[in-house]
Amino acid sequence: MVKQRTLKSLTRAVGVGIHSGQKVELTLRPAPVNTGLVFRRVDLCPPVDIPVGVTSVSDTRMATTISPGGDPGAPKVQTIEHLLSACAGLGLDNLFIDINADEVPVLDGSAASFVFLLQSAGIVMQDAPKRFLKVKKPVEVRQGEGKRLMWARLEPHHGYTLSFEIEFDNPAVAATGSQYVFDMGSGAYKKDIARARTFGMTADIDLMRSRGLTLGGSMDNAIVVDDYKVLNADGLRYDDEFVKHKILDAIGDMHVAGMPLLAAYTSFKGGHALNNKLLRALLADESAYEVVSFDSERDAPKGFAELAPAW
Repeated sequence: MVKQRTLKSLTRAVGVGIHSGQKVELTLRPAPVNTGLVFRRVDLCPPVDIPVGVTSVSDTRMATTISPGGDPGAPKVQTIEHLLSACAGLGLDNLFIDINADEVPVLDGSAASFVFLLQSAGIVMQDAPKRFLKVKKPVEVRQGEGKRLMWARLEPHHGYTLSFEIEFDNPAVAATGSQYVFDMGSGAYKKDIARARTFGMTADIDLMRSRGLTLGGSMDNAIVVDDYKVLNADGLRYDDEFVKHKILDAIGDMHVAGMPLLAAYTSFKGGHALNNKLLRALLADESAYEVVSFDSERDAPKGFAELAPAW
């Protein structure tokens, strides 16, 4: 059968939150079968567990934030999408994530550092079937109209692909690739997606900092773009790094479902809010999905049964 996965041993990381600017320590620990991904705020007394789930999402402005029961007034963990993207990219099902602040450290602004941490700890198969969220009929959400229109869609597919198109009124971004399609069964997540960094425009960054956001952001953990060019001395990691980071975010946001999808995801100018809205729309229609497992690896989509190779 296609089995669930967890870590072989624990691993730690220390960094800063991109929005809070706070120093934070993260400890990633193995978890039993059927645990899912569970954040634990160990700085609180008693510690507060926050299982990852669609209804746990309490805020989607600038990042994905979760709280117990989705209560915005309860203890929270924000900016979870890069770590969740890495978990999805490596097929991790069960994990305890101890954190001593309210924001996951941004590290280098991509998912690559999380991939390295998880693989350094080792990934092991568990004696329980891996569960997938299979989309059975198309589900779409839309927002805005005209130039402000954005949308996201899930359609049935024996596998998991993500297609994204961006549109920014900025010459530096427009000069790069605006569309990208990625197949999660390709085994190329680390090579093609994980290193894509978050990005921001200088004008937006100044405005956000005036509102107490992006206090931990820098050119060490983000791509910074002015009206005409990328300001980072080392340039871009991929020719199409901007749209690839949107794919990276979408992988993390959709992994909030708590299990990998079997679907074709497509988005035009979407983001964290629209991704969560799409998942909620899917789960609100019981005829649109089912939870499945594979007794035989031969029946699973290509690439979904193998462990990703180590670095």
